Amino acid sequence: MSLNDTLKTIVSDVDGALGAGVVDLNSGMLLGAQHNVPYFTQSYLDAVGAAAVDLFRGRNITTVYKMLGAQKGDDSVGTISEVQMTSDNTFHFMTVLPGKPDALLVLITGKKTNLGMGWAAVRNAMPTVASFCP
Repeated sequence: MSLNDTLKTIVSDVDGALGAGVVDLNSGMLLGAQHNVPYFTQSYLDAVGAAAVDLFRGRNITTVYKMLGAQKGDDSVGTISEVQMTSDNTFHFMTVLPGKPDALLVLITGKKTNLGMGWAAVRNAMPTVASFCP
């Protein structure tokens, strides 16, 4: 089984899933992706990867964490590890993989998907997906 096979299983097993992918948070590059939406072009997927980097490791969020650390007298810089976003028609489940602080698993579903089932699918897949990431 490969990373893309694992992502394909997630998409096929989650009712309402539109796509799943893994983003390298250093570069924004997709390490793997599977979807069943014709308009998810490579350009679109690349833009989603870049947006994920901004959300999790972007300059503004890094600045906020540095300011917080300075106020607390702590030199360590925190990071965001998990986000759930909702758009007009979709849910986005995003989490940094365990032991892989620069790899982000993303699941996109329609809004009819049960939120608990979306998170359960993401969490169940995390160890397998992480095993394929550098």
